[in-house]
Amino acid sequence: MKATQRDAIFLRLAETQRERVAFTLDGQALEALVGDTVLTAVLTQGARLRVTEFSGSGRAGFCLMGACQDCWMCTESGQRLRACSTFITAGLRLLSRPGAKP
Repeated sequence: MKATQRDAIFLRLAETQRERVAFTLDGQALEALVGDTVLTAVLTQGARLRVTEFSGSGRAGFCLMGACQDCWMCTESGQRLRACSTFITAGLRLLSRPGAKP
């Protein structure tokens, strides 16, 4: 996913002075702020969180509270996580497609 601020679904309006955290999404180096969930970190950068394995369509989460499971993402090591309830950490390497290579 080629992320651009212009395509972002979420727009950060406050707390912009928090410390920055580096992470990657599909091999692309990005930055988030300390305290962001993975979902916030990704959707302030681009228009989708992940691609569904069934139809290939983009997904952006649904309930935003861990109940619907629409925000499942994978790390490069194969670990699954719920983007809406997992905090971003320095060096986290995420994939928007299950089993994809960066």
